[in-house]
Amino acid sequence: MKLPWTRVMYAMLSLTCGCGWLSAGDRPDIVLIMADDMGYTDVGCYGSEINTPNLDSLAMGGVRFTQFYNTSRCCPTRAALLTGLYSHQTGIGLMTGDRGYDAYRGDLNRKCVTLAEALSRAGYRNYISGKWHVTRHIQPEGPKHNWPLQRGFDRFYGTIIGAGSFFDPATLCRDNRYITPPNDPDYQPDTFYYTDAISDNAVSFLEEHRHNTPDDPFFLYVSYTAAHWPMHALEEDIRRYDGVYDQGFQSVRESRFRRAIHRGVIDPKWSMSPAAASWEDTAHKDWEIRNMEVYAAMVDRMDQGIGKIIAWLRDAGRLDNTLLVYLQDNGGCAENFGRRSNLDSIRDLTFEPLGRDGLQDKIWPPMQTRDGRPVRTGPEVMPGSADTFTSYGLGWANVSNTPFRGYKHDGLEGGISTPLIVHWPAGIPRHLQNSVVDDTGHLIDVMPTFLDAAGAAYPSEFQGHSILPFEGTSLLPALRGARLIRPRPLCFEHHGNLAMRDGDWKIVSTYRRDQPRRWELYNMADDRTELNDLADAMPSRLQSMVGQWQSWADRVGVQPWPIRNPERN
Repeated sequence: MKLPWTRVMYAMLSLTCGCGWLSAGDRPDIVLIMADDMGYTDVGCYGSEINTPNLDSLAMGGVRFTQFYNTSRCCPTRAALLTGLYSHQTGIGLMTGDRGYDAYRGDLNRKCVTLAEALSRAGYRNYISGKWHVTRHIQPEGPKHNWPLQRGFDRFYGTIIGAGSFFDPATLCRDNRYITPPNDPDYQPDTFYYTDAISDNAVSFLEEHRHNTPDDPFFLYVSYTAAHWPMHALEEDIRRYDGVYDQGFQSVRESRFRRAIHRGVIDPKWSMSPAAASWEDTAHKDWEIRNMEVYAAMVDRMDQGIGKIIAWLRDAGRLDNTLLVYLQDNGGCAENFGRRSNLDSIRDLTFEPLGRDGLQDKIWPPMQTRDGRPVRTGPEVMPGSADTFTSYGLGWANVSNTPFRGYKHDGLEGGISTPLIVHWPAGIPRHLQNSVVDDTGHLIDVMPTFLDAAGAAYPSEFQGHSILPFEGTSLLPALRGARLIRPRPLCFEHHGNLAMRDGDWKIVSTYRRDQPRRWELYNMADDRTELNDLADAMPSRLQSMVGQWQSWADRVGVQPWPIRNPERN
């Protein structure tokens, strides 16, 4: 329930009390959970039919943000999340390749500090379980200056790169050492599944913390790869969604839209954007249904793992004073990896088994399983098992992003909108729990929020390097019922897709090869689904906002797309 009258009261309280509303002895533990390639309505408390009781319980005991933004792709999102800067300022304006410009080096620079580096200065122990994906140096014997342990974390279990098999992930590491699922001495489940491994190792780090340093606060970063392609899940989870998606894209999308309105995360005056795909015209319906059943199972399994983390916090007596945040790195993914058949090309293909110690070095086909089987793709192959590879496609990505336009990569709302759930019983007044916050927020706000909660200072210098001031603002006032005061607009650029959000107004430009650049203008209060372009009706406002965006782009080092590497030309 929204309680607008409390915003004024708590705004006045925050002005008189300042940020130091917790004593040093009350520093919270901090748990940051990020999911991968999931849309705005993919969890239950935002409208989904997918079973996510643990995330829903966090929302019921916390706060949901309805207008929180990521950067529309995995690498830049993680760079901004970890540093409180725009990704271009960290050197990861695109992905992890070096494009020859400071903003596009594909490697975290030393003008930033990570959350772990900043929190360690305040006495926090820091742990990461899951996906890293903020360095181009991924070789086992190569440079490790931007691996987790060299950027402030005390323990690391996970993958250096961004995607791969859930049954045999590439670049799997423990601390600074490459491992494989069969040769890891510390983790030997009956069935290895990467989502479970991320959850289980996160809990192991917490247990290690309780044993070794129980009086210290901790920061735990849990970075899942669910539900990024390939569509891999355990059969017991897939069976739970038998029949749920048989009616196709539009039926599921309309049901989500109604639930999202009922749950207070969508304004009923916004119209749902047009469907991106016709179920009636869709070939291979059984295969498409299976893809979404596997996708749902991946999300379900992640929620089960989040439940393990919550259970540990509760059993340890630390849940009440744990600032726990859940969000997603970009919108639903309409990429087509694995959707074409490779059966003819792999018919005579053979691989040597990798054995116990062989490293899995491919993240998309042609691939092999650890026992030597080639990985199969395309609509003749029902996804889910280790020897399959597919993505779930445009139609289901459109469902994930209900009710918005756009997808991963875009500056449209479907590309940059994420759920944000904040649970902190000791820090959120009881009467504000199970409420929603409609103020805009961004990944750059996570650093100032965590430091504010921890009573930690943001450094101007770190290990001999000058550090850029963070770009975001603390979200703690919103958790106390006050309005967020944002001094500057929020800006976006990825793959030539551009956007800026300033109050209720947004400009967006989607890159299209061989077409001139065009900006669109939308009033987000009236039309967050971006259906009524006001660019022609309000040219002065449009040009003023484009000028603001360009000033930001010049300041952070944005280059025109496609980027021409000056060091190669």
